[in-house]
Amino acid sequence: MTLFIIIVLLVGAVGYVRLAPTDFAKWHVPVTEVANKDMMGGVFRVISANEDDLQRFHQIALQTDNTDHIAGHPDDGHVTYRTRTKWIGFPDFTTVQHVDGQLRVHGRLRFGKADLGVNKTRVDAWLAQLKN
Repeated sequence: MTLFIIIVLLVGAVGYVRLAPTDFAKWHVPVTEVANKDMMGGVFRVISANEDDLQRFHQIALQTDNTDHIAGHPDDGHVTYRTRTKWIGFPDFTTVQHVDGQLRVHGRLRFGKADLGVNKTRVDAWLAQLKN
């Protein structure tokens, strides 16, 4: 009986992570950080960029598995993406904004306190592709 309860709780938790509604307005917010910063649950990156770089970043992000565009548009200078982990489907959000000749990028998790560097790795990989 205890095993059954544990299984039901685990399935419920995974179901919630996958099916919980997303309040796009909560995640699609301006990126105000102006310096690179690593945190337990995410990352900020700031690089010099022109307006075309945001469109290129957009294409790079959309080519990433399990990543979808949830708000904004490159023409507006502000875009937000959701990337889900492969197995459980944990959502991470990445917002990128072109401001004052910079791309400001904020990658962060939705659930929990630490992302084990996943957002840092993804954002840094996207920016490395952008530089090539």
